[in-house]
Amino acid sequence: MTTELTEITVIGGDKTGLIARVTTLLFERGINIEDLDQAVRDGLFRMSMRVDTGEMETDPDELREALSDLGRELGVEIQVRFPSDRATRRIAVCVTKESHCLESLLEAEQSGELDVEISAVISNRGTLRELAEAHDVPFYDVGDGKGSPDEDRMLDILAEHDVDLIVLARYMRILGPKIVFRYEDRIINIHPSLLPAFPGAAAYRQAKEEGVRIAGVTAHYVTTDLDQGPIITQRAFDVPDDALIDEIKARGQPLEAEALLEAVELHLDDAVSVHRGRTSLRDEADPRDYQLGLSEEAQEANPQEPVDGDLEKRDAPTVADD
Repeated sequence: MTTELTEITVIGGDKTGLIARVTTLLFERGINIEDLDQAVRDGLFRMSMRVDTGEMETDPDELREALSDLGRELGVEIQVRFPSDRATRRIAVCVTKESHCLESLLEAEQSGELDVEISAVISNRGTLRELAEAHDVPFYDVGDGKGSPDEDRMLDILAEHDVDLIVLARYMRILGPKIVFRYEDRIINIHPSLLPAFPGAAAYRQAKEEGVRIAGVTAHYVTTDLDQGPIITQRAFDVPDDALIDEIKARGQPLEAEALLEAVELHLDDAVSVHRGRTSLRDEADPRDYQLGLSEEAQEANPQEPVDGDLEKRDAPTVADD
């Protein structure tokens, strides 16, 4: 039995019965819903679904037309993205000033490690224009000169390049609902802490001020709640006693690039699903292909005992077989 995970996103005003109308249309065409999430923010309704169209009782064009007709009737926008729409998926990378994550993504595309097309680099500053253009990637500065982005312009760019995934590669601005809702579960951010610890700005500074001995980084899906989206990958590192912030940052930045790259790979491989704010590896994904957290060496160094109950088990009399 063939599984084809198709993405469907519904955006518009909140209306009674909207979810039922969409899901009924899918059920009538033999389409099974694998994941479904919905939210309302600032009067804007969003529903995102991953549905199995591998055995559907219709064809892609008819489904698109039926959903488009339903969207017009309900006054909402319905987007459909089939896995077969293109062989190579397109990424937009959002950046500000730091280059290390963007460099990692560009090099992974160039080497073939990532089977993607980085279609655009979007920034609220002009700092990384030369880096993007050196790799023949269009660069768009949507900032106002003070770093505030024009999100309507961003939406136009994302639509122009028909982007499948947005990657926030140390993009130092919060995306608003008009973007997040349209690309739910298709925006990945890298944050320089082991979330949920130290959300928000200046995470490395927060770690130093709290005197942590172990810090880390987290790649996660973006939601409208700051740094609270479903976690995909994490990396950890030791913080030397009395380390300066620049020392902590120097230890964290390579892991930021590594964790972000792996999170993008997991997404592109359709290896993770999102349910109730958490990610899980899909059944068909091999966990040995990914390093979600600690390396194998670090896992092997973890102590195995003592564990509650071990003493009682060791002292308990053994019962000989008759």
